[in-house]
Amino acid sequence: MVDVNIRLVATDLDGTLLNSAREISPRSASAMAAAADAGIVVVWATARAKHSVHALATTCGFRGIAVAANGAVLIDLADGTAKVVDVQPLTADVARAATERVRELVPGTVFATVGPTRFIADPGYAALCVFTDHHRDPGTMERSDTASLDDEPIVKIVARHPDIASEVLFRRVQAAGMPEVTPTHSGAPYLEMAALGVSKATALARLCARWDIDRSEVAACGDAINDLPMLSWAGQALCPANASVDALSVADHVLPSNDDDGVATYLESLIAATAEVERQAGHTR
Repeated sequence: MVDVNIRLVATDLDGTLLNSAREISPRSASAMAAAADAGIVVVWATARAKHSVHALATTCGFRGIAVAANGAVLIDLADGTAKVVDVQPLTADVARAATERVRELVPGTVFATVGPTRFIADPGYAALCVFTDHHRDPGTMERSDTASLDDEPIVKIVARHPDIASEVLFRRVQAAGMPEVTPTHSGAPYLEMAALGVSKATALARLCARWDIDRSEVAACGDAINDLPMLSWAGQALCPANASVDALSVADHVLPSNDDDGVATYLESLIAATAEVERQAGHTR
């Protein structure tokens, strides 16, 4: 299962690296630290926003790069803070057209506009939320009837419906076609739309070009529809056993579930295999 040529491991968070309690286990934290010590780059790739990525990194000491907002934002956590270092935005006109298109397709849909740090929700959207949906208190969310995202770029539009499941909403929108945005679904109770062509895969490709890492040297771990682009792009596609049918259909290897530290298991195996190759090479010199 382990390809010792892998130099970078990109892992989704919810449903993949995180357990069912939405925590990073001590074993996973140790495996990521050991990977870094062994020269293996670990990148987080998530739909989450800056504030919740930073909070998770603080719990486990992660100091790498996070691909956030499904590829629209890159966050550098190297010094313990969370610095936004790249944004792939939606224009206001495209965002407006996308929301109007979804409203036409599925009347009653409500929306929120997401920036690198801010989150502006329709009152009807906020009314459907619980804290864990966006790691924000619905009662204190900024509302579109009193605020606008006028001081930072739009990185994502999220949409939900009071009566239609989010995956059903996603598949309706996807089937109808959205020529100016990229719709996706992370398993959360909402549809997500980023700029056209933006995905976790495109963000990883930019990072790998910067670091001179070939896609064949990348292993990607994910469990949901929004992980499909990076799973298809990477040299190795890995899924935890609890992954969606969509993700499992493209997996090269299935890892133990997120509650059984599947990503940590893979990292430990990769570290051991890499060390063995180095040991053997030392004997032949």
